[in-house]
Amino acid sequence: MDGSIGRMEILPDPPALARHVAEWMTAAALAAKGPFRVSLSGGSTPKALYELLVSDEFRGRFPWKQVSWYWGDERFVPYNHPESNYRMVREAMLSRAPIPPENIHPIPTDGTPEEAAREYEHTLQRTYGAPTLDPLRPLFDIMLLGLGADGHTASLLPGDSALEERKRWAVPVSHGRPEVRITLTFPVIDSSRHVAFLVAGQSKAAALAAIRAGDRQLPAARVRPVGELIWLVDRAAAAGA
Repeated sequence: MDGSIGRMEILPDPPALARHVAEWMTAAALAAKGPFRVSLSGGSTPKALYELLVSDEFRGRFPWKQVSWYWGDERFVPYNHPESNYRMVREAMLSRAPIPPENIHPIPTDGTPEEAAREYEHTLQRTYGAPTLDPLRPLFDIMLLGLGADGHTASLLPGDSALEERKRWAVPVSHGRPEVRITLTFPVIDSSRHVAFLVAGQSKAAALAAIRAGDRQLPAARVRPVGELIWLVDRAAAAGA
């Protein structure tokens, strides 16, 4: 893949992709000198990763107590709703690992969407210790992202005003999907030591090929982290790339 839009690693299939990412995340967290912050993604591909991290193979190796967990986006639904990203991660990983409760930071889904976005922004700023981001001091150690067939990532949807937001850290997205969503904005996503797109399946192949060909209109193509950008994809997704 063109260096300006990161490097791409191709894995045989979704299980191999999940295992590769689990090994990488475990090694990175173990190598960290202090607290380690990870922003999570929803979807079936990362779900397999989360389940693997709490399997017998990884559960005893992963440094759970030093890692804090955040979310890149969330549907504005109760935490027990079937479509909740938090619920998926809780059932797949959080409830099955020795994670201190204070290390789990879901996006709020009470009050109004605007209030929830503001509250999460304040949570992230308290974590960071400043109201503005310094490129030399990334907020996240690892940012996990997915890729939609339409080129969206997190809940940064094609044509939405959130794509142009540069001051807010989190915003509501009220158009383009059946439910309102809360998403981190590009400046916050980019404030990461490592951004890893996890992409599996033929349905993602066209979007991935367009990004590789230089289409900068797709939201996912606009991610430019201060650190490393990696595309971890299976063969089906890479077919057109």
